[in-house]
Amino acid sequence: MSRRRAAEKREIAPDPRFNDVELARFINRVMIKGKKSIAQRITYSAFDIIQAESNREPLEVFQQALRNATPAVEVKPKRIGGSTIQVPTELRATRSEALAMRWIIRGARARNGMPMMRGLAQELMDASRGEGSAVRRREELHRMAEANRAFVHYRR
Repeated sequence: MSRRRAAEKREIAPDPRFNDVELARFINRVMIKGKKSIAQRITYSAFDIIQAESNREPLEVFQQALRNATPAVEVKPKRIGGSTIQVPTELRATRSEALAMRWIIRGARARNGMPMMRGLAQELMDASRGEGSAVRRREELHRMAEANRAFVHYRR
């Protein structure tokens, strides 16, 4: 536990094109080495690809993808006796949203042989349909939490 006061939550300004705070947080997570203009270009280009390929509103696809990739529970290791068990715990909204964004971006970067903007567009469209690596990660996490449901009474 920190001996200092609790860290203040920063207010994030909404993104310039869609005026959405959630999208601004996503752009900040796409950003590498402080290059925000490049992260915005990648994200907005991915949105243009989504618009062209699926004829759906890209912000709607993004929000649906986030909903489909957002986990409700996670497992945390806890040492009891001499063994380490996986204890399922419910997630706060901010943590689950952060995990979903991280998984979508990691899935987009893992798609080799294509530019990041195309990979991100594909990953967002897949996640909005309920497939793709981010949704698979969420389902895997939920399965693990379900398998370890017997240890839920060890929750901190």
